[in-house]
Amino acid sequence: MQIGLIGTGLMGGAIARRLLAEGYDLTVYNRTREKAEKLKIFNAKVADTPKQVAEECELILTVLKDANAVKNVCFGKDGIISANKKLVLADVSTISPIHSREIANELKKYNIIMLDTPVMGGPPLAEKGELVVMAAGNKEAFDRYEDVFRAISKKIFYLGDNGSAASMKLAMNLQIAMLALALSEGITLVKGANLDPEKFLEILNSTYFKTGMSERKGPKMIKHNFEKTFALSMMLKDLHTINFTAKEFNLALPMSSLAEELYRMATNLGYDDLDYTGILAFIEKVNSQD
Repeated sequence: MQIGLIGTGLMGGAIARRLLAEGYDLTVYNRTREKAEKLKIFNAKVADTPKQVAEECELILTVLKDANAVKNVCFGKDGIISANKKLVLADVSTISPIHSREIANELKKYNIIMLDTPVMGGPPLAEKGELVVMAAGNKEAFDRYEDVFRAISKKIFYLGDNGSAASMKLAMNLQIAMLALALSEGITLVKGANLDPEKFLEILNSTYFKTGMSERKGPKMIKHNFEKTFALSMMLKDLHTINFTAKEFNLALPMSSLAEELYRMATNLGYDDLDYTGILAFIEKVNSQD
């Protein structure tokens, strides 16, 4: 079985390497070809266009920045639909459920089944096959390719109709954004009180309120190690998507709106290419504690 993967950035590249390590034949495409070329040493085939990926593959994973990028590889010049072929597209991107359903409905006209299959966990977990997959869409199609998702994950949750997994993914990423902010403000507060932030983490991680972030990211944060696993600019994009979706659902999410504003300010001040936990650097800058 030939699998396609479109979007070979941090996460897409990690998923690709995992699938190749598991013995899958993989054809990859990236708008910036250089990123895709790096996978040749792992025996990936590099395609020139999304159309070529579709011509060669029966299952395509898209790991892209946003809904516009997904639409472009599907419906743009030399896009997936140009192959005029029946296939399954599994979108791993973080996009609004509204856009996910729109794209899925449009792809049906071309005999393409779309699944939304976003994941939790960063690139290191992808390479170890320890992601958490949330899946939605045609159950028969998902079952047919479940082994592919098993290869990259430790757990899979099937959630129902198209858009369901996209909604759940946004709720998950909202937790991440809030945890990063809370941890950053806690560190800032104890430093302002002339207390040791390492002691803050030690106490926090001795309680019921510890998190994976406080245990794994916290020690890096207090050392200002913001090596990127998920960019701050991407967190801003996701918060914008969350708030757009909430508005479409007639929901008020006041903390989400405030978080978007803070991440936007950090991006505008040049922190966009740091890890999302680099929001600490922004908060310290605001407080002149850097």
